[in-house]
Amino acid sequence: MRFMVMIKANADSEAGVLPDQRLLAEMGRYNEELVRAGVLLAGEGLHPSARGARVHFAGTQRTVTRGPFARPDDLIAGFWLIQAPSLSEAIEWVRRCPNSGNGDSDIEIRQVFEAEDFGAEFTAELRAQEARQRHETETRATAHH
Repeated sequence: MRFMVMIKANADSEAGVLPDQRLLAEMGRYNEELVRAGVLLAGEGLHPSARGARVHFAGTQRTVTRGPFARPDDLIAGFWLIQAPSLSEAIEWVRRCPNSGNGDSDIEIRQVFEAEDFGAEFTAELRAQEARQRHETETRATAHH
């Protein structure tokens, strides 16, 4: 199973405050542990919402709103994509994460949909299309690193 692990933003991350050397070292050790265990698929920090945008969909209309966005605790400051055999194991990995904030912080864990989760509606043709797209994406990602 794959899980998206989302680090919630806070006032500091939204202000663009970067982690200090101690936290960077702790996170580096944690990420190395994830890599050695074969759990980590991807992970990145995100710039503050002031440097982002949202696109709102209403029927055929698209409305773009540029950041910053209110309520930092509803925003994402970073993420990991991990693989684990269960939500319980994903939780155990996240419990070991260094606290990225100076005080309280939250990390949300959500399971990623897999092809088999969609049942018969996800036809053989759609599965083949998704497999081609995943292969091309992975090939490009590998070529860029």
